[in-house]
Amino acid sequence: MPTDKRIDAYIAKAEPFAWPILEHIRMLVHKACPEVAETMKWGMPSFEYKGPYFSFAAFKKHCAFGFWKAKLLKDPKNYLGLRKAEGGEAMGNFGRVSRLEDLPPDKVMLDFLKQAKKLNDDGVKLPPKKKIAAKAIKPPAYLLNALKKNKKALLTFEAFSPSNKRDYIEWLTTAKTEATRERRLVQAIAWMAEGKPRNWKYMKK
Repeated sequence: MPTDKRIDAYIAKAEPFAWPILEHIRMLVHKACPEVAETMKWGMPSFEYKGPYFSFAAFKKHCAFGFWKAKLLKDPKNYLGLRKAEGGEAMGNFGRVSRLEDLPPDKVMLDFLKQAKKLNDDGVKLPPKKKIAAKAIKPPAYLLNALKKNKKALLTFEAFSPSNKRDYIEWLTTAKTEATRERRLVQAIAWMAEGKPRNWKYMKK
C-alpha cells in the first residue's frame, strides 16, 4: 500500500500505547479504500480519496479519529455517538481512544470507511453549515456615556452588526483593571470614530 513517510514518523514519535492503535486503523483505511492517498494536514495524518476522507491524531494519553463526512454515515447501533459519550469530549468521532478495545469492531469500522468512500465516489457533499446569528449583548453604561460624547463613534456603533458590537463590549468588559478598561475605552472610541470595527487590523483590505 502507498504510504507517506511523514505518517511513519508521526506514529514513531507517538506514545507507545498509540502505536498498535494507529497502525491498525491505518491498515483498515487501506483495506477499505485501496486507492486512498496519505498526507499530512494541520499537523495530523490525513487520508484523501476524491477529497477529504479520514484522519487521526495521537495525544499523550489518547488517540482521536474522524471521518470528514461523519454526519452522513449510517450508524444504526450508534457506535459514533455512544463511543464519544463513553470516551469523553475529544476531537473526532470516537471520543478518547487509549486501547484497541475502545474502537468499534473491525467489521463496523470497515463499514464506516466503505460508506465514506461511496459518499466521495458519488460526490455527496456535506450540507452547508447554518449561520447562527450573534446575540446582542447590552453595552455597559460607561461605553454608552462615552459614545454619546462622540457622534461619529456613536453612529458607527449603532450601524454595527451584533457581532461587531459584541467584539468591542467583550474587549472592554474583560479588562482586568480599571486603568486597562479606560485605555481600551479611549482606543475603542477613537477607532469607532474612524468607522473601524474592533478587529480592523486583521481584516482584508
